[in-house]
Amino acid sequence: MLRRTFIASAIATVWAMAAPAYAAATAEEAAALKSGLTPFGAERAGNKAGTIPAWDGGMTKPPAGYEPGAPRPDPFAGEKPILQISAKNLDQHKDRLSDGVQEMLRKYPDSNRLDVYATHRTAAAPQWVYDNTLANATRAKATQGGNNIENAFGGIPFPIPKSGAEAMWNHLLRWRGESAESAFRIWIGNADGSRTMAVEAKDDHQFPYYRKDGSPEKFSGIYWMFRQVQTNPPFKAGESMLLHDPVDQVGEGRKAWQYLAGQRRVRRAPTIAFDTPDFVASGQGYFDEVFMFLGSLERYEWKLVGKREIYVPYNNNRFQLAKTAEVFSPHHLNPDKLRWELHRVWVVEANLAPGKRHVVPKRRFYLDEDTWAVLLADGYDAEGKLWRTQQSVPFVAPEIPAVVTQTFATFNLLAGTWMVNNLYNELPTQYKVVPRRPDAYFSPDALAGAGVR
Repeated sequence: MLRRTFIASAIATVWAMAAPAYAAATAEEAAALKSGLTPFGAERAGNKAGTIPAWDGGMTKPPAGYEPGAPRPDPFAGEKPILQISAKNLDQHKDRLSDGVQEMLRKYPDSNRLDVYATHRTAAAPQWVYDNTLANATRAKATQGGNNIENAFGGIPFPIPKSGAEAMWNHLLRWRGESAESAFRIWIGNADGSRTMAVEAKDDHQFPYYRKDGSPEKFSGIYWMFRQVQTNPPFKAGESMLLHDPVDQVGEGRKAWQYLAGQRRVRRAPTIAFDTPDFVASGQGYFDEVFMFLGSLERYEWKLVGKREIYVPYNNNRFQLAKTAEVFSPHHLNPDKLRWELHRVWVVEANLAPGKRHVVPKRRFYLDEDTWAVLLADGYDAEGKLWRTQQSVPFVAPEIPAVVTQTFATFNLLAGTWMVNNLYNELPTQYKVVPRRPDAYFSPDALAGAGVR
C-alpha cells in the first residue's frame, strides 16, 4: 500500500483517532463553526503553502441575466492550468492523488492527464441552512450503530463529525436545494473505446429535510424523494422509478417502486438498493454507487481516517458547457474539459460489516470539506486489489447557491469498461431548482397515473 501523507488540524486528528462515539458536539466544539471553521465545519483558513485559499463565503451571485436551469457560465473561463499530471510525472505527485486517479493515469498513459488549476472555494449555502447546521451540531445524534440519525434537520447534520458514518450522513444530506429537476443521459464506454447511450431521462428530486419552513418536529423522516421517467431509447420510454429514503435506515428503510410500461402497472422494487446492478445504467454500476454513494450505510463499518490535501475535480462549469461528443475520450472523460483543483478532503473507509455481504467489500471515499460531497471513490475486491474507481464532476450553481455534485463517472478497472451518469450536456434543463412539489407527486399512484407507452 502506498504511503499516505495526511494533512489535518489538531482537532481533526483527535476526531479521526477516536472510536465512533455517535454523540452530538459540545457547545464549545460547535462555537468553532463561527470562528475557525466554516458554517459547514471546514477549516476556514487556507493551507500553510498558500495553495488552498481561505474560505470567504463562496460564490453566491449568479451572472447578470442568468436564467435558472440554463447552462451555467464558467466563472473561471480565463484561467490556465498551473500544473499537468500524467503517467510521466505521476511519482512526483502521488501523495496528492487517490489510488483510483493514479491507476487511471497508469492505465491510459497516452490519453489521460490532470489539468490542475488554481483552487477556488466556491461552496456556499443560504444563511438559514447555516443556522440549522449550527443547531444540528449539538442536537443531532447517530443511532443504530450510525445507520440512523435523530434530531437533525435543514442543514449538515454533523459539521464536526466523530465517526465515518456521521461523515457519510453529511454526504447523503448535503445541500442541493429543496426541490430540483433535470434532464440527463447515461453513456456506457466499452473496452474497445466505443460508447453507447444507455438512456435519456428526466429526474425530479425533492428534499423534505431542507424545507425552509420546516423543523425537526415537523420533519416526516423522509429526507429524499425521487421520481424518474425514461424518455429514450424508444424501447425504454415510459419506464419510471420512485424512491423514498428515510433517516431511519434500519427500521423503515428505503421504499422503492417501478413502473413498467409494457405491463402498465406499478410494483414495489425492494432490490433497488445496495449492490444490485443499476438497470437504468445497463448494469454498469451498482445502486449504492449512484451520486458516488447513495442509500443505507448498514452493509459496512465506517472509519473516519483523517484529512488529506489532494487533487479533485472541482468547479467544472466548463465541462457542463461542452458538447456531448467533446467530453469523451475513448476510455475516460476528456482531460481537455476537466478542471482539477487542490482541496482538503475527509477520507472515509468502508469495510464489510460482520454478517453482511456486498460485491465490493472495501471502499474508500474522499469527501469535500466545504460541501461534504463525495468527490472521488475507490472500490476494492476481496483480495484488497483496486477494482473500481469513481470521479464526480462538481459545478458551481451560485443561484442556489451551492456546489452541485450530480454528474459522475464509474470505471471498472479490470474490464476496461466505464459509465457516465447524469450527463447534462446539450440538454435543456441542467439541475434546475424549482418550487416545492406536493408530496402526492412522489406517490405510487401519481407514478401510475403518469405512465404512458
